[in-house]
Amino acid sequence: MNRNDLTLVLGGTGKTGSRLVQLLTGRDLPVRIGSRSGGVPFDWEDRATWEPALDGVRSVYLSYYPDLAVPGAPEAVGAFAELAVAKGARRLVLLSGRGEEEAAATEKAVAATGADLTVLRAAWFAQNFSESYLLDPVLGGEVALPARDVREPFVDAGDIAAAAAAVLTEDGHVGRTYELTGPRLLTFAEAVAAIAAAAGRQVRFVPVPLADFTAGLAAEGVPREVTDLLTYLFTSVLDGRNEYVDDGVRQLLGRPARDFTDYARDTAATGVWNPEDAS
Repeated sequence: MNRNDLTLVLGGTGKTGSRLVQLLTGRDLPVRIGSRSGGVPFDWEDRATWEPALDGVRSVYLSYYPDLAVPGAPEAVGAFAELAVAKGARRLVLLSGRGEEEAAATEKAVAATGADLTVLRAAWFAQNFSESYLLDPVLGGEVALPARDVREPFVDAGDIAAAAAAVLTEDGHVGRTYELTGPRLLTFAEAVAAIAAAAGRQVRFVPVPLADFTAGLAAEGVPREVTDLLTYLFTSVLDGRNEYVDDGVRQLLGRPARDFTDYARDTAATGVWNPEDAS
């Protein structure tokens, strides 16, 4: 990577993108944040914003909002990748998912553009408990999900960002796919217990039937498309197909993946899980 090459980080204010921006700017590498509030706005739903965001860009961290599992994601990401290559941004790093048919279709769509592509297939983000839709349930002291015994190798968003920085700035990763997971499998109950222990307060995990889960989301006014996405994740992706760990983090970073208990300890220290601090 030429030190003057501009990198577009899509989702540059999100869980992985914001961390990647910090890593790249910390190395004095030029970065453009791809978001609706960016200096050059980018919006997946407004294709008129795509070309200006790509002006002068040579590499792209390609993350799709809200998720590759939503209808139309492969077509949208494929179309953006085709435009990126046409504009001269050949180096693409795609944040993908494990065990998702839609994610696999998106990978194929991006690869078909002829881009210099690296795929990062990430497990369930640990930060979903602190920077996303599971924060409020943790603060409320009860995390109710339709996931009982399934185990997931929760991965830290910091590891994903560091992996992305590595493949963007080093040679030898074009055409490769890396699976990014944590170092061990945990049930959601075990993950919530680790959070409770780190935060020093009671937080219960409650397994619930899928119908009760979706009804609760509807009662809270959660949009239908978000409900559909979560239903898909908990019924399809979290069906045991991903109950294994991989060594993508070690391959790229030369160290073990960060353990969930370390994430819980450091996150608890910020006070984000203290109801009195959040109010």
